[in-house]
Amino acid sequence: MKRIVLPLLSALMLGCGDDTLPKPKGYLRLEYPNAIYENAILPLPFSFEKNKLADPIKTVKSSGETNGVNIKYSPLKATIYLTYKEVKNGNIDSLLRDAQNLTQKHTIKADEISQRPFEIKEHNVYGMLYEIGGNAASQSQFYITDSIHHFLSGSLYFYAKPNYDSIYPASEYLKKDIKHIMETVRWKE
Repeated sequence: MKRIVLPLLSALMLGCGDDTLPKPKGYLRLEYPNAIYENAILPLPFSFEKNKLADPIKTVKSSGETNGVNIKYSPLKATIYLTYKEVKNGNIDSLLRDAQNLTQKHTIKADEISQRPFEIKEHNVYGMLYEIGGNAASQSQFYITDSIHHFLSGSLYFYAKPNYDSIYPASEYLKKDIKHIMETVRWKE
């Protein structure tokens, strides 16, 4: 009996160390530099400030009464597309409807779409910021206008298949830039 008990007791005593635990899940930590803004000097009827992290804006696309500017963020693999149209002949309703319909097209893939009214009365800037949650193609869209002469819309797209969890940190960083663009737009008369 001693022959069985002694090795069994020895095995139990040596095996009573700390329990081995699995490693906790690791998460990717993405850190982006603090935003430094500069004036975007472009031949457009408005001005705004853009983040220096964005690539320099090389071209302004023009087709008729529509002007377009792409603010590319190569390190984040994303672009904010800005489209400017002149308000005239009572077309403000159709411009607003088009901007709202563009956002609503994302309801198929979006988990939620929240909208935040935007207003800076002293500079005649009024609009709406849409934040789109889920695996939608665009994570943020907006429009701003003075309701009389100017209408600017914008949308954020990434160069990747939409995966909300993966692009969330970059999306949050760029939402701040979108808000800054909206806050710094000044109409040229």
